[in-house]
Parts: sequence; C-alpha cells; structure tokens
Amino acid sequence: CKKVYENDYVLSFYDINPQKKIHVLVIPKGPYIDLDHFNKNASDKEIIEFNKAISHVSKLLNISNEERGYRVLSNIGADGGQEVPHLHYHIFGGEKIGKMVS
Repeated sequence: CKKVYENDYVLSFYDINPQKKIHVLVIPKGPYIDLDHFNKNASDKEIIEFNKAISHVSKLLNISNEERGYRVLSNIGADGGQEVPHLHYHIFGGEKIGKMVS
C-alpha cells in the first residue's frame, strides 16, 4: 500500500481505485467488521485513536477544515453499500465533493 499514516491502532493508505483527487482509507488494526461491531467490541483507546487518526490524516494531506475541508464516509452493511467486511473510513478531499447522496 501507499501508506499515509500508521500507529499501533490504525493504518491509513491511498485507495487503489480513487474516486476523488484525494482518496485515502483509515482502518483500525483490530478485526472489526463495521462501525457497529467496532463500537461494541473495541477498547476505549482503540476508539479514541481511530477517531483522532481521521483528523490527523486530514492535516497530513492538507485538507483539514483549516484548509478547504473533506468528507469522511463509511459504508455499513448490505444496504449501506459495504463491500469489504472490515471497518474502514474513506477520506475524500482536494476538490469540491458535491452532494452527499445522489
């Protein structure tokens, strides 16, 4: 992978099929299926580090709210469009994103 950031709890890397100018993933290192599974089973430290990593990565990519902003997306379950059974957040930025749902 083309790594953006890593610590003991998370890994962030560029998506292999980017949908926007900047498209990276942030994943917890634990075996979590989706956000519901993560919040039910992860330790407080894992939850905190995962959420902090999203903001940290946005700053590393120069797309934080201090710059122009970004979008965070996680697909959960079949109706939510989840294709990979491991929790991951998409971070999109570097350009105007448009409507949230079309």
